Amino acid sequence: MDKNSIIGFVLIFLIMLGFFGYQSRQTSKQKAYQAQLDSIAAAEAYAQWQQDSIWRAEHPEAAAAADSAAAAPQVAVAPVYSDSSLNAASRAEAELITLENDKLEVVFTTRGGQPYSVKVKDYLTYNKEPLYLLQGEKSQLGYVIYAPTAVDTRKFTFQYIAEASSDSTVVMRLPFAGGGYIEQKYTLLKDSYSVNETLSLVGMGHLIPRNVGSVDVDFDAVIPRMEKGYKNETQYSRLNYYFPDDNKPASIGNGRNTEKRFNNNIEWFAFQQQFFSAIMRAPGNFSYGEFKIDFMPKTGDDLMHCRALMRADITPGPERIDLPFEFYFGPNDYKGLKAYGHAYEKVIPLGGKIIGVFTKYVIIPLFDWLSKFISSYGIIILLMTIFIKIVVLPFAYKSYSSSAKMQALKPYMEKINAKYPKQEDAMKKQQETMELYRKAGVSPMGGCLPMLLQMPILWAMFRFFPASIQLRQQHFLWAEDLSAYDDVIHWGTSILGMDHISLFALLMALSMFFYSKITMQQTSAGNDPNAKMMQAMSLYMMPVMMFFICNNLSSGLSYYYLLSNLITMLETWIIRKWVVKPDEILAKVKAAEASGKPAPKSKWQQRLEQAQKMQREMEKQKGKKR
Repeated sequence: MDKNSIIGFVLIFLIMLGFFGYQSRQTSKQKAYQAQLDSIAAAEAYAQWQQDSIWRAEHPEAAAAADSAAAAPQVAVAPVYSDSSLNAASRAEAELITLENDKLEVVFTTRGGQPYSVKVKDYLTYNKEPLYLLQGEKSQLGYVIYAPTAVDTRKFTFQYIAEASSDSTVVMRLPFAGGGYIEQKYTLLKDSYSVNETLSLVGMGHLIPRNVGSVDVDFDAVIPRMEKGYKNETQYSRLNYYFPDDNKPASIGNGRNTEKRFNNNIEWFAFQQQFFSAIMRAPGNFSYGEFKIDFMPKTGDDLMHCRALMRADITPGPERIDLPFEFYFGPNDYKGLKAYGHAYEKVIPLGGKIIGVFTKYVIIPLFDWLSKFISSYGIIILLMTIFIKIVVLPFAYKSYSSSAKMQALKPYMEKINAKYPKQEDAMKKQQETMELYRKAGVSPMGGCLPMLLQMPILWAMFRFFPASIQLRQQHFLWAEDLSAYDDVIHWGTSILGMDHISLFALLMALSMFFYSKITMQQTSAGNDPNAKMMQAMSLYMMPVMMFFICNNLSSGLSYYYLLSNLITMLETWIIRKWVVKPDEILAKVKAAEASGKPAPKSKWQQRLEQAQKMQREMEKQKGKKR
């Protein structure tokens, strides 16, 4: 590997090291912040306990009476409302109604007139249990209507209207004694992950004050854990919100607890787990949004707690006000989400503009097309890797051929290194090296630039595999789930941030090591300590770093990188053996030396010489000042 290629690797290493260092610092800050909150809560609880102890000591009779009352059978006392119908609805028992199609089973509760649970069919959790996006009373969807005081729908039991309901529709109403009612109508669309809702305020024009122009929406959901790796699942889970006509949704989360508030119009928001999402859309847009996301501890069954406090505008006065809402409860499948036409597919992290275009128009179509004919996703990844290698072969050929030419010049390079062993002769050594390159017709950047041009493809695959639901729970060889790590060795205690070893990640790192070792034979570091250090980093640091990065990521990603490295070694061997002929390179150098004519300089070489000349002038100026 030539010096410029090593510099490229080092730059990539430093960028990736900086990124993961930043991620680690952010996680540490979040943990420290959470610990601070826990400490405050503990201190408040302790202070309350002290106050209770003092009160008990000063009022023993009252304390005994309180203990006696607490031990007695408790009778639930419902809040009393001035409206008799609301008063009765606050005490009524709830009823569960189920709607289902081929994709979803949605259970509604009359308590609050809201979804009670949502089961996504045809999918299971990592533990082979039914997959619920929402389950039980952990999640609440409520509306606050000012009529004239605040009426929170979650506090009341609606009446199930059987005659207005059907196999695909459920209608629930909350009547007022003074006339009018709140109606919630849910429709589960056929063969779809969509649920449409219409919140209607009927005959309530006389109850809603004229200065009230909105209804508050509160969607509070606890999303359970569904995948194997907690770290990977939290890293790709977040809360998205989409401004109308924006390029892509903004988000909070990705493993960090945070909150945001906006006074802008918001079309939809999504509680996004790594592979599934619960999305709520307002066709007329929300006029306000407040979002919060908190990730649960690794030891629990729940992944994250998401909350969205929204506001939907209304025009007070009419005897009937209808507010339509749309829900999506399903997988983060690019084609499926795109079919809805509301930019839902943009919740899937596919990279920026350039990388995202390559992923959307090359990687995903190729992946879907191959899956029509091949059932093994390991074979599909192999064929995709071969296809991508063919696409980038023109760039790779320039890089490999440049490296092979460098290897042919190794005897000359060793002579130059021996001629200029001292560090102060570095500029002379570089000039003579550049002269050698000109005679041989070798571009010093020929090995580095083609490699850098391939980086967007590598990054696109880095983004695609962990977010691809097609790989979820797909077996291949020893990997039981290509979307998660393949831990062939697992232990309980974390060591250096690891509690397992992923075999595909280990094999990928070993392939990087051997490839670096093979290509390093083409160049000599001589007595240059910097070159030796870069060789050591390329040989040892890069494989170790990539192992630590990929050990927790998708085994499909590590498998792809392993295949890519093996094919690269094969291409390099073929080019060196049959394409680039060292004898011809050496003959070209000898012919240039015999002619005595200077070889033409490339633009890059001219700029380098100009920079060297400026450097010498600056050194002379410094010498004169001294």
